[in-house]
Amino acid sequence: MSEYTTKAKAEMDKCVENLQGGFAKVRTGRANAHVLDSIKVEYYGQLTPITQLAGVKVPEASTLVIEPWDKSALHSIVKAIEASDLGITPNEDGQSIRLPFPKPTEDRRRELAKDCSRLAEEAKVGIRKARADANKRIDRDQKDEDLPEDEANREKKAVQKLTDDYTKKVDELLKTKTAEVMEI
Repeated sequence: MSEYTTKAKAEMDKCVENLQGGFAKVRTGRANAHVLDSIKVEYYGQLTPITQLAGVKVPEASTLVIEPWDKSALHSIVKAIEASDLGITPNEDGQSIRLPFPKPTEDRRRELAKDCSRLAEEAKVGIRKARADANKRIDRDQKDEDLPEDEANREKKAVQKLTDDYTKKVDELLKTKTAEVMEI
């Protein structure tokens, strides 16, 4: 692999990772601990991620259970969840917090599928940007006579193949996530 494709591949990998992270936060009817990743709790004057304050379990497909290691943090965690944009009302029993994930309505599932499509399109834009950057480097090196024309054409074809492969990967991830979101 050349320096052009290596750098483009690294940029495209970041796009796919960001997409997977975005998909993990999309709330389906299934409980997913990753929806808590962005929620920070005020704990002894510091904003701390929930996962550093508590154990998170998935006892049922539609329920998350949060068990704080320090029970004094229980109310702070509840407040942080209520203040977040999760749209889930936490149930607290003094020892743990239960988060029930209701099945989304048909309209909500369609809306979530559109959000997934938007995230996938952003990833594709990032992939195309990585391709454009690689092609600019190839053109610049060819112009500076560091790279012969036939080698430049080979490099551009390799970058295009990489772009096609990553675009296909994004499409597959979108198809899988859309099927998961639309599942009743």
